[in-house]
Amino acid sequence: MEIRLPERAGCAGIAAAVSAARHGCRVVLLERWPTVGGMATNALVNGWHRSDREKMVIYGLVEESARLAEPQGWIRRDPQYPHAHETHWFEPEGMRIVWHRMLEQAGVRTFCNLAAGDPVLEAGRLRAVLCDTKCGRAAVTGAIFIDATGDGDLAAKAGAEFHFGRPADGRVQGMTLMFGLHGIDAAAVRAHAPQAGEAMMQRMRELNRQGAFPPFNDGNAAHYMQWADDRTLWNMLPVAGNPLDEEEMTRLTVLARERLVAYLELWRRELPGYAQARIDRTGFALGVRESRRIRGRKTLDADMVLGARKHPDAVGHGVWMIDIHDPCGSGHTTYTDHMQDRGGRGWVPQGQSYHIPLGMALNPRIPNLAVVGRCASSTHEAHSSFRVQTHCMVLGQGAGTAAALALHEGCTMDQLSLPALQTVLRADGVYLEDVPAE
Repeated sequence: MEIRLPERAGCAGIAAAVSAARHGCRVVLLERWPTVGGMATNALVNGWHRSDREKMVIYGLVEESARLAEPQGWIRRDPQYPHAHETHWFEPEGMRIVWHRMLEQAGVRTFCNLAAGDPVLEAGRLRAVLCDTKCGRAAVTGAIFIDATGDGDLAAKAGAEFHFGRPADGRVQGMTLMFGLHGIDAAAVRAHAPQAGEAMMQRMRELNRQGAFPPFNDGNAAHYMQWADDRTLWNMLPVAGNPLDEEEMTRLTVLARERLVAYLELWRRELPGYAQARIDRTGFALGVRESRRIRGRKTLDADMVLGARKHPDAVGHGVWMIDIHDPCGSGHTTYTDHMQDRGGRGWVPQGQSYHIPLGMALNPRIPNLAVVGRCASSTHEAHSSFRVQTHCMVLGQGAGTAAALALHEGCTMDQLSLPALQTVLRADGVYLEDVPAE
């Protein structure tokens, strides 16, 4: 029994691969980058959201990953744990090692530096994925395939329908270049906070209005101006465009790095504690939030998120707010607005969570293909909640387990007994409550 994850080994793909392998399947995982972890490790996006602001509701392979990272000091709890959605911050280099170990111990055959190519279909089913290796073209065959590309590349090439961008103009959420600095004098920063930080924010806003300073995420930048040190990974540098256009992505990545230089030039001249600051690292990829959203058997929408809707085909819970980063690249995010309106618009009610349904991963056209990660079926608004790593891992674990059970039962994933799947997920440590009858 074979499952293929054509690309890539981001957190959703890792969860799917490990789950399927632990339930008796031979699993091949293809990853286009040199290492696993996707946005979490390669783009330095290092925060997890696991709490409904009263209790933890996301466990399973997310909890296992945290537990394995903890002895090495590769993960830490947020000071507000568990009374904020943001519960953990991790070191990307450490999490890369944790996930490689998990894949190896589960028996997953992982191929990095190998991008999936064209799908091969026969009688409406996916039979193979072609890929170009150093030794020539190869065909990766399997009984079930899981597209964990983030962009839904395989599903789209295979003919699955998809949505792209917001209805008004087709634009997707803005992207961010994560970065770290070293040489910050944290004592000097604290000694002059908050006055120096507030003055710098006003200076940056004014220069930006004059067209003399790049855009930035105002809400996050205000926090960093007061609390950053050499360990901080900064999430404030926005760009916007089409993640499916390779030439445009090249231009945007260069633009983001030029903007970082402009940030640092001003800070070194005028911000206490930053005179000796230097760029320590940047994500080697932009943090992409949204591109294709494959049309599934069930589509998560904003009402389901904000109403904490429960589903018979639930594979876990979601907690994050409607968090849309400006598709035009200003750096504005609805997160900043919502923080001024806690518990109001945009938030899942405190102490509640919505269900992440398996139907998001399944499509009506190709029965042996599932899609996990941010390209799963959702509206533009609901996507802005579901897209965070912990939620993508929940769907990845659910779909990987469903694929394995479907192979064992000799049925398609949409024919699988949902109570049987949910029983297995709970036994594997997934928090799964309040499931309504079909």
